[in-house]
Order: sequence, then C-alpha cells, then structure tokens
Amino acid sequence: MIQGSIVALVTPMDDSGAVDFQQLEALVQFHIAQETDALVAVGTTGESATLDEQEHCAVIKAVVDFAGGKIPVIAGTGANSTSEAINLTRRAKEAGANACLIVTPYYNKPTQEGLYLHHKAISDAVDIPQILYNVPGRTACDMLPETIGRIATLKNVVGVKEATGELSRYQKIRDLTGPDFAIYSGDDASSREFCLLGGNGSITVTGNVAPKLVHDMLMAAITNDADNAMEIDNKLVGLHKNLFIQSNPIPVKWAVAEMGLIGKGIRLPLTWLSEEYFDAVRAAMRLAEVI
Repeated sequence: MIQGSIVALVTPMDDSGAVDFQQLEALVQFHIAQETDALVAVGTTGESATLDEQEHCAVIKAVVDFAGGKIPVIAGTGANSTSEAINLTRRAKEAGANACLIVTPYYNKPTQEGLYLHHKAISDAVDIPQILYNVPGRTACDMLPETIGRIATLKNVVGVKEATGELSRYQKIRDLTGPDFAIYSGDDASSREFCLLGGNGSITVTGNVAPKLVHDMLMAAITNDADNAMEIDNKLVGLHKNLFIQSNPIPVKWAVAEMGLIGKGIRLPLTWLSEEYFDAVRAAMRLAEVI
C-alpha cells in the first residue's frame, strides 16, 4: 500500500501550451529528492481535461520512465466513457504505471449502479491496481460510501481518493471496506485530520509546491504524532487555501513557475493566474518557506 504524500503532478508546458518533457523530467527528479511518496501523472492537476489521448498517454509513459522505479507512479485514467477509461487504463499498464486513479464519470451523472458497473468493467478488463476517485464538486456525481464498499470487493480495486472534505466519510468507508483498503484524502485543507483518523495519506495539490513539508506532515499524522503534524501544517495552511484561489491547477502552476521549476504554460480554457492574486499566493509560499 502506498502511504503518505502522493503528489498530483502539474504538467509543464511552454508558452504555446505544448508539453515540456525536459521540465517534466526535472520535476520528477525534484520530487524524488524531496521525499514525495508517489506521483499521479495526468490527474486533474495535470490538466487531464485539456490533453488529447496521445498526449495523455505520452505524459504517463514519460513520468514512469523518468521515475525509473525510484518512486511509484499512479496514472490518471478516468473518463466519462467506460470504454475510454478502459483504453487509458490499459495503456497506463503497458507504460509501466504502478496503479491507476479513476475519477467518477463526469457530466453524465450516472446512478450508483452505473458507477458500480463502470468500475466492474474496468476491473475486469485491466489487471492493474485501481484507486477510485470521488470528487463531486468537479464531476456532479457523488460516489456514496456504500457504493465504494461495494466496488471495493472487485478484483484490482485497492483504494479510494475521497475529495469531498467530509471527515465523517472516512470511518464509514473504512467500516465498509476493511483495513487493507487504502483511503486517501483528496482535500489538502483537511488531510492532516483525515490521516489522524486513520487515512493512508493524501493525493495532494499542495505537495507540488512544498513537497518535503507535506510528506513530513502526513507521515507525522499517519503515525499519530499529532503535535508535530499540526506544527508543520500551520506552515502549509496558506497554500491549502490560496492554491485554490482560482480553479485548480491555475494557482499551483503559477506557484511552481514562481519557484523556477516550470514555464508559464497552461491550456485553454484555463488561463494564467490573475495578477490580483499574485501577492496572496506568494504570501502562502513564504509561510511555507519555499521562496
């Protein structure tokens, strides 16, 4: 089971919006050096919604190759079409990903039965560890704890990223799944409390900007060192808030560029961070001591 800080990696791009693979390699090496516990390639923060299928699979393969087995790579392979999700998951396995992160189908609002059948089809089709991803604020579809418990019985389904920010869901999901099922926070602001309850880590946006601090904070929480976890998290609270001051990944890409790690590229319909928010994000970065 992967535990700790799982960074939802930004996808570096040049001014034209083309993926910058040289910067991507440097970014992967940065996270290895900073003790990030795993990387998610082409999740929401990696602009999965704006990359075409060829680019999507190329970035996954590149992150796997750049990681060189030094850090686990989880590929974002969700889609609102079951057949597309199966294809992306199959290609991620072929690329050598350690696991796949599969978001609930978005926009078409499937029923709970539809969610079960969607994940059953993917599980039956591709033999790779699969992590569910529930983020109703983005998908307009809420995978209920009871449905997570049902899907958790399928082969290959090993965990869930629960991004509602509702801490009460942790125990419900744990009771319905058992101790060997990984439960990750998908909400940076509540990830410390989530892990103190027994969560296995966080699939994090903040970890792009302050990877070592996020790793240290989450590992302290996982090992029930509550005081140390709180002390570290107090340095991260500004990032937890201001990296969402506009839609993710707009602020986090700006912050990583401000650190000199990537260029100023982003894909439409996303736009670069509005200048009125520069000072707020910089202040959060100073609090975390990354600039």
